[in-house]
Amino acid sequence: MNTSQIMQRILLWGGVLAAAVAVIGGLVGWFLARGAGVASALVGTALAIIFCMLTAGSILLALKVSKGEMVSGAFFGIVLGGWLLKFVLFIVLVFVLGGQEWLHRGVAFGSLLAAVLGSLAIDVIVIATSRQPTIDSDADDETQGRPASGARA
Repeated sequence: MNTSQIMQRILLWGGVLAAAVAVIGGLVGWFLARGAGVASALVGTALAIIFCMLTAGSILLALKVSKGEMVSGAFFGIVLGGWLLKFVLFIVLVFVLGGQEWLHRGVAFGSLLAAVLGSLAIDVIVIATSRQPTIDSDADDETQGRPASGARA
């Protein structure tokens, strides 16, 4: 499995997580604050989706631009630019949404927290189960990647 496939799998499971958080958060929000609670749960879920997509999307774009070289200035520049964009966007959204009367802060925070923690868990699980090779070159048929019998390690 290559890095593009890993990021695509993370995006797929992130979408499933977002749908679950939106439904569960919407139900909890409905019982706590009716329509404002549902809207707050959807806002929190949407923010988590946007930030998850910006991370995976910036890595996919960086891989494409740097032609798969993860140790290049273009790769690091694009990924760092994505992180900076998320930081600025988060600060702006906190100030814009913080003063809104219709927003139930507890429900928005709960859905955002659930989505962020869930996306971190998805990242860990997908990467841990990706079966990335540790050696890029083909192993010698005779030794199958182990040192030869007379060689010192």
